[in-house]
Amino acid sequence: MTDEKDHEFSEGRGFDDPYEAFDLDPPELDVDPDKVDPVDSHVVADMLDEQAIPDDQVDVDELLDVGLNYMSINRYEQAAETFERAAQFAADDSDAEQEAWVNKGVAHAELEEWDAAIGAYREALYIGEKTEIERDPDEGESRLPSGQYAAEAETNLAYALWESGRGEQALEHAENAVEIDERFPQAWYNRGFLLLERGLAKEARESFDNAIRLGLRSAEILEEKAQALEELGEYDEAERIAAEAEEMRERAEEELVQDSGKEQLQR
Repeated sequence: MTDEKDHEFSEGRGFDDPYEAFDLDPPELDVDPDKVDPVDSHVVADMLDEQAIPDDQVDVDELLDVGLNYMSINRYEQAAETFERAAQFAADDSDAEQEAWVNKGVAHAELEEWDAAIGAYREALYIGEKTEIERDPDEGESRLPSGQYAAEAETNLAYALWESGRGEQALEHAENAVEIDERFPQAWYNRGFLLLERGLAKEARESFDNAIRLGLRSAEILEEKAQALEELGEYDEAERIAAEAEEMRERAEEELVQDSGKEQLQR
């Protein structure tokens, strides 16, 4: 079985697609790569400040791409700064602004800066809350946050709260995530983990099953499901699922070794 501290929460759907190039030179910034260190943490902010570019001329999508590329090379501090700048230049209460705050939270989470991550996710959710209030002032405050990235913000906030020792609040936001987007498998996984931690094995198993049905089938989730089955007294099924998880881990390790060997041969 997996120790609860080994659990890795989902970090949303914003980092799945690899970017082909690490481009720190969107047209609006006019950065000369011969003069600027591409991993200088102040490049984006300094160039924007020096040129005093009007907000409507900044390509927020380009800034988001720069931040994602920083994430891909583990430059999380620079990524957080870039995402914050993207949020500042994005249209107020837009999906782009919400995405930037969510991604900033993920960057802080990678650095284990949980308070900063929580603050960023709350900023993303506040955008969705304002939108709902504007749509219906009488009902908006009682509704869940809206926006393209609201579910990611909720489940990632649950992650950060759990890591900072606030498990009860974490479960509330995990519940919000699946209510906002019932087809978000990572949200079901995180909900299941938090339910299992509170001894609610039956509900946890249902959440894990939902996540698996939606395509999230990994060694981690199978191990969590096996633990839930064991707590429910379904020992044979728990053993079968645990064995499947172990086989999956072994295959992944073999593939990693093979890929490492190929890289060495290419060198």
